[in-house]
Amino acid sequence: MKSIAMWLTVGCLMQSFSGAAQSPNIIIVMTDDQGYPNLSCVGHPLLETPSVDKLYDNGVRLTDFHVDPSCAPTRSALMTGRYSGRNGVWHTVMGRNLLRQREVTMADMFAASGYATGLFGKWHLGDVYPYRPEDRGFQQTVVHGAGGVGQTPDYWGNDYFDDAYRVNGTMRSFEGFCTDVFFTEAMQFMEQSVRQQRPFFAFITPNAPHWPYYAPEESIARVVKRAEERGIVLTEEMAAYYGMIENIDDNFGRLQAFLQREGVEENTILVFCSDNGPVIRESIQLFNAELRGGKVSHYDGGHRVPWFMRWPAGGLDHAVDVDRVTAHVDILPTLLELCGLQAPPVELDGMSLVPLLRDAHALWPDRQLMVENQRLVDPLKYRNFAVMSDCWRLVGTKGGTDLQLYDMRTDRSQRSDRAKTHPDVLAQLLSAYDAFWADVSQEHGLISRMKVGSVHQNPVCLTAHDWLGSSLWNQTHVADPATGRFGPPRGFWAVDVDADGWYQISLRRWPAEADRAINDPYVGVSYDVDTVTLTVQGQTLKQAVPVGAKEVTFRVKLKSGEAKLDTLFTGAGESISAFYAYILRENGTVSAAWKTREGLGLPLAQWPEEHGVEPEKMYASEVEPRGENDE
Repeated sequence: MKSIAMWLTVGCLMQSFSGAAQSPNIIIVMTDDQGYPNLSCVGHPLLETPSVDKLYDNGVRLTDFHVDPSCAPTRSALMTGRYSGRNGVWHTVMGRNLLRQREVTMADMFAASGYATGLFGKWHLGDVYPYRPEDRGFQQTVVHGAGGVGQTPDYWGNDYFDDAYRVNGTMRSFEGFCTDVFFTEAMQFMEQSVRQQRPFFAFITPNAPHWPYYAPEESIARVVKRAEERGIVLTEEMAAYYGMIENIDDNFGRLQAFLQREGVEENTILVFCSDNGPVIRESIQLFNAELRGGKVSHYDGGHRVPWFMRWPAGGLDHAVDVDRVTAHVDILPTLLELCGLQAPPVELDGMSLVPLLRDAHALWPDRQLMVENQRLVDPLKYRNFAVMSDCWRLVGTKGGTDLQLYDMRTDRSQRSDRAKTHPDVLAQLLSAYDAFWADVSQEHGLISRMKVGSVHQNPVCLTAHDWLGSSLWNQTHVADPATGRFGPPRGFWAVDVDADGWYQISLRRWPAEADRAINDPYVGVSYDVDTVTLTVQGQTLKQAVPVGAKEVTFRVKLKSGEAKLDTLFTGAGESISAFYAYILRENGTVSAAWKTREGLGLPLAQWPEEHGVEPEKMYASEVEPRGENDE
């Protein structure tokens, strides 16, 4: 890590501010679960997306561009130029969505070169230090928690409208639909950067059209009216899903108008893409562009997505198709070369696509790119993978016992298996996968641990989303754990204690802002908990649960270093883990973002002055008030 830190320092020195001001701005808009088919420019029979179509008609299109089959792995590979299996993010939950601390991100690199860097929407690579976006090179952040609005680490009760999001780590309430908010905040960030004559890197990542499917009424009405005119029958869920997509397009149009108005369109690299394939269900999908599979599939429908980009000042302002196989790991080296920036001393898995962007028919190696869909705590070789070349797809599953080969020149839908007729091609691609696995699997055993007691985040809130080995990833699962899909309501947290000292650990079923008792059934199941147990660093402590208690707080002395934080709520013959843990290091610096009032992110325990924390400071509100009709 020494060499990386040194590179970051040198990068700041090498790129003067006046020089940086001539560098191109960069905007990447990455939608969530939209995939390749859901755009009118690729032939969707209902959707109208004129703003994205405009970029399609006036820019470079990577026609065979691939990502991971699910969201967090894609984002990790895009940010680092390294495969998700290498950087530690091969799942969306269970502690395997935390981007390893050693990784250098795209935001790190651009910030080191004088850029203003901002993230607006979805991050999904960690909600606790040192994995938050503000820890990974982003100077301005407006984000929801985890992988979607309404997931476990998100502000309790967020529902896409008039929600509370984290602004540089501090909770703030907003008015309006989530996608509108994220684009508006991004444009305010860009406007400020223009006024300061700084180039900017803006990563705009709406959670739409990820489930649950909600959209502004006007967007839904527009889709329904068009469907009726075209004789298309829509389910209610489908109408909302498509309404979310058209709302994204409306905002993309606002963004394009903003760039023109600010006079920065010419020298801005503008990109539109998606993080994985669409969810394939009859209730929401009309069209899949002849692709097989959708989200989490190792067939092309799961990982082939649009990548449209335009940069007029760089000559990338006319319709060109680049038909070679490309991937998310190529984007970082490509942007670094386009911007004339120095790459860090880190081995990247991708290649700069600049030769192809300049000439779609340039000499280019016939290489192999990898896709995996692990979604496990510990990856398994030959589990749901694809090896991609310009012409071929090797698709494997069932521990390697089911290998299929498709000729993409004649079989876009991957229906005709050529494994038996082209055994030499199969053997070559399988050998490439074996070499890839031997490389990336060497460090699969590493665990990314969340810091507790750090000066950068104290107190810290841990949630069931990040249990290692299990997960309750959505607020609906907290309300009723039986609806969870990743194991029983039992799990532990892998943490790294930052410093020796006394710690207060407050255990809850509901988050503090929900303001509910441990045994309050709310809309789900009551466990009638009577005893709470905490086990950490060889210590096991127990307490009874007082009637009506919203939390149980333990005071425990911890040593710096790795720790397993295990909890147990027991009663009436049943047991669950605490879904939320609020951890404060006494006599430590209290993060400004956590000096908030009850109900907005702080545990309800008393913080006596002799423990080094002044109660009145802990409850000084730094959160904007919510609307009068909000809970």
